[in-house]
Amino acid sequence: MVWVLDASDLPPVPGGYVLLIRLDTFAALPPRWPNERLKAGRYVYFGSANGPGGIRARCARHFRRQKKRHWHVDWLTVRAPSVRAAAFPNRSECSLAARALEISGVLVPVEGFGSSDCQKCPAHLLALSPGISADQFLGAIIVARR
Repeated sequence: MVWVLDASDLPPVPGGYVLLIRLDTFAALPPRWPNERLKAGRYVYFGSANGPGGIRARCARHFRRQKKRHWHVDWLTVRAPSVRAAAFPNRSECSLAARALEISGVLVPVEGFGSSDCQKCPAHLLALSPGISADQFLGAIIVARR
């Protein structure tokens, strides 16, 4: 499994996905967090896509820069110079986020971001420390799911 830059490389099936979002400057957050901003850095967002077109369709939307801000993560993807995705068919965003939180160097930058409809996850957006590469992170998620 690899990070992809084009949604056509993702499967059109239901399941979870992870976005790798690089911010080169700070990013303002949705009105729910009026005094919060994310610093420049690398973030991972966990989502699920169970509607028509599955993971491919949902990630195609996330890759678009021009869109109405509907989800929390839209506030980041419209500003990010780089967004990549990895697909996890038949997995939930919560199970992926829970695994990620077990990895050293992964932090919750804003409580509740991306998980307003979830009662068990502290957030569906996590920050990667400089010491962990995107590929190391993805490898750890893959190993953890077995």
